[in-house]
Amino acid sequence: MAAASRTESTTESRTTPVIANAVSVLRCFTHDDPLLGVTEIAGRIGLHKSTVSRILATLEQENLVERDPQTRRYGLGLGLITLAGPLLADLDERRVAYPVLQELTAQTGETSALVVWNGAETVCVEQIPSPQEIKHTIPLGTRYDTALSSSVQVFLAAQPAERVRALLLAGTVTHLATTEDAIESYLQQLATVRDEGVAVNYGRTHVDEVGVAAPVRDHRNETVAAVMIAAPRYRVTEDQVSHLVAACTAAAEEVSQRLGHSPRED
Repeated sequence: MAAASRTESTTESRTTPVIANAVSVLRCFTHDDPLLGVTEIAGRIGLHKSTVSRILATLEQENLVERDPQTRRYGLGLGLITLAGPLLADLDERRVAYPVLQELTAQTGETSALVVWNGAETVCVEQIPSPQEIKHTIPLGTRYDTALSSSVQVFLAAQPAERVRALLLAGTVTHLATTEDAIESYLQQLATVRDEGVAVNYGRTHVDEVGVAAPVRDHRNETVAAVMIAAPRYRVTEDQVSHLVAACTAAAEEVSQRLGHSPRED
């Protein structure tokens, strides 16, 4: 028994510093410093760069940190939201959007949601379910990585064409085909989404579902979220889609304005 206790104690003593170091790495990211490199983090917490690099690699696998494709620096990942649902209350976009989503659901009678982008997929961070008996709802933290999803289209429409092409070819964002013609056709579709400020998925990912999404922009005119409406297809004729589009875009514009966006920046 004594030997077993010593073994457990030794294991705990070895594990605790690893966990503490990982927490220290996560705590380096702040509002003022959202993106950091390995060297910067190592200097702040007094660890060797190789140790920090290993910790970041593990955290990245769990989506707790993400690496910016341009700068190769790290930032906090949306896996933290999935892991700790209560922290959603501290997400500015979510807090600002909540009353708007409530009004949107009351107006349309359908489920409304707020989604954000983690660099490769959209993540649902807020939802107001439809009051109707038959409805489309999803758990918070649900991710979408399908190219034809309305919310994915909204975020990809804000990305450079080469970034979209890379995501499709890598299979990170799934599409029906990745031939050059298919990709070019999809890029043209995204251009339409960008011009019109809304994306519609009328039974293209799920035959019985309609999705409408519009971008939410902040004071820097960057797309930081999307407002989405999800409804059963049998309840929405193609003619009625225009009403959901108008309601969704108006709601997204209201959330954008609450985040400091000016329509003159578009």
